[in-house]
Amino acid sequence: MTGLQEQLHGLWLPLVTPFRDGALDERSLRRLTRHYAGQGIDGLILGATSGEGMTLREAELERLVAIVRDEMAAGRRTLPICLGLSGADTARLQERLDETADWPIDGYLIASPYYVRPSQRGLLAHFETLADHAAWPLALYNIPYRTSVNITNQTMLRLAEHRNIVGLKDCGASREQSIALLRDRPKQFRVLTGEDANYFEALTDGADGGIVLSAHVETATFAAVHAELKRGHHDAALARWQEVAELTRLLFTEPSPAPAKYWLWRCGLIDSPEVRLPMVEVSSELAATIDREIERRTKVAA
Repeated sequence: MTGLQEQLHGLWLPLVTPFRDGALDERSLRRLTRHYAGQGIDGLILGATSGEGMTLREAELERLVAIVRDEMAAGRRTLPICLGLSGADTARLQERLDETADWPIDGYLIASPYYVRPSQRGLLAHFETLADHAAWPLALYNIPYRTSVNITNQTMLRLAEHRNIVGLKDCGASREQSIALLRDRPKQFRVLTGEDANYFEALTDGADGGIVLSAHVETATFAAVHAELKRGHHDAALARWQEVAELTRLLFTEPSPAPAKYWLWRCGLIDSPEVRLPMVEVSSELAATIDREIERRTKVAA
C-alpha cells in the first residue's frame, strides 16, 4: 500500500479556511491546526469545498498548506494532508498537479469535472490522465449533486485498479450504490463517506471512515463513533452518534461552511466568521439558533 492508502481511514476533517478583512487569517489558521491536531482526527483535507478552495488564489493555497504543515511540525502530532483540487479542464488540472508537486502534502482529493457533464468514458479518461500525471496519490470525490455527473460503480471499479488512485470520498447517488461499491471494491481501495448526516449509517455499511465537516464541533464524539464501531460496540457507537446527529443537520441549514465558521467564531477558535462571495455569513435567525445550541451544549458539558 502507498502511504496515503495506509492513512485514508477513520475521521478526516475538511478544514475551514479562516479569513479576516478579505485575507487569509494566518493566526486563526495556526490556532485551528493546533486545536485539531490534538483531537481524534486521522487526517486533514485542505482547500476543498469546506475550505472554500475555489475562492483561494494559488499563493493563498500554498501558504495555507505551508502554515498547517509548519504548525504540525512544531507540535506533537503530524497528520496526513490531502489537497482539494477541482476543475472542468483536464489539461489545466494537470498543470495544477505540476504546480503543487513539491508541496508538503500526502495526496489529492479531486472532484469530478463540474458543469460539463462528461460521459463515463470521459470521466475514466479524465481521472486516469490525472492519476498518470500526479506526483502524489489521488482520492476521488463523487458528489453528483454539485457536479451534475455521477461516477458509476462500473467506472469507479476500473479507476480503483489504477496504482495511483487509492480511495474515494463518497457523496454518491444512493446508499444502494455505496453498499455495492463497498462490496465489490478491491481490498486496498478506501471509501470514506462525505455525507455528514449519513456518517453512522455509512460506517455500519462498511465504509473506512468519513470526511466530515460537522466534526469541527464535538470532534471527540465523532471520532468515538468510528472507534466504537471498529471495536464492535454497535450500541455504544449509536449512543455517541445520537449526541451529534442533530449537528449534522444544523451545520448545513444554510450553505456550508458559513454555519460552521460562525460556530467556530463564537467559540473563539477563529477570529471572524467571514466567508467569501458568493457565500455569505449566516442569517440572524440561524445565528440565534447556533448560539442557543452552543449554550445548551456548554451547560451539558458543565
